[in-house]
Amino acid sequence: MPNPSHQVIIFLGPPGAGKGTQAERLAVDHSLLKISTGDILRDHVTRGTELGLQVRPILDAGQLVPDDILIALIRDRLASMEKVRVIFDGFPRTTAQAQGLDMLLEELGAPINAVPLLEVPDEQLIARIVERGKTSRRSDDTEAVARERQQVYREQTQPLIDYYSARGQVRPVDGVGSMDEVYGRILDALK
Repeated sequence: MPNPSHQVIIFLGPPGAGKGTQAERLAVDHSLLKISTGDILRDHVTRGTELGLQVRPILDAGQLVPDDILIALIRDRLASMEKVRVIFDGFPRTTAQAQGLDMLLEELGAPINAVPLLEVPDEQLIARIVERGKTSRRSDDTEAVARERQQVYREQTQPLIDYYSARGQVRPVDGVGSMDEVYGRILDALK
């Protein structure tokens, strides 16, 4: 029987849609833990845990950490929570990861509440990323790189969107407008 106080949200959306900013705000406003697998990996490496020692050479070689290790890292983080109240940002990235996460959440009695999908037209996303590159001086925020990221996102994420859509969990959210307007739409989508 799922614990009614659990809350699991998975944020999806293309690069430049504002997922990170909106997920951070939602986490603070609703006492949710924002989970980034990159942060978890770095924490385990820094602490020198068994999992950290296992992933350090993988990360040092610039390779992707296998799904079973990522799920183990998330299991470690969630298992210590009395109430699973989390937002996943940037995970899962594949259908296999989504299936592994589903099995873990089922074990914990914490089903996914919703999967907000921020939608922003490609040309606006590219303009946002290029503008961010000018203000943050990020060398990878160029128009060519932004277009490539959008293509990779579509190829890799569409199966994930289909996976969650088939379960009735995707909540499309118009990601165009002020941060407050988009945040309001996210809150409406989560009702």
